[in-house]
Amino acid sequence: MQIHNLKRKTPLKKSTVVGRGGKRGKTSGRGGKGQTARAGHKMRPEWRDIIKKMPKLRGYAFQSLSKIKEPIFAINVSSLNEFFSNGDTVKPSTLAAKGIVEAKYGKNQKIKVLGDGEITKKITVVGCEVSKSAKEKIEKAGGAVK
Repeated sequence: MQIHNLKRKTPLKKSTVVGRGGKRGKTSGRGGKGQTARAGHKMRPEWRDIIKKMPKLRGYAFQSLSKIKEPIFAINVSSLNEFFSNGDTVKPSTLAAKGIVEAKYGKNQKIKVLGDGEITKKITVVGCEVSKSAKEKIEKAGGAVK
């Protein structure tokens, strides 16, 4: 036996590439002419264009929800003078109970007391942000800010 007489154990599965008769002849499985027959053709899926036309959501690029501040409800010293009596404590919960401020999503809103108007009653403000002018007016009337 010589080397040129040896046969493979399993025959080759590939058939020879010939014109129209073989598996990869003429158009080589690419169909007819045009864009799809060319090398390197890539047709974009239609849904990709639809997605690109959709607007980006708020907070899309490098923003987190922590940067989006909750709205602060502003209330003036003059309105505190109307709704509260001497020795009362002003809290977000008491403001919501009196109907001055609405509770959003079951939570009390953030409140800032501003210094517009006059106050004559001794009031204690707790758990609210207070401006400088409002703090001066409250302390001048004998109240306190905590």
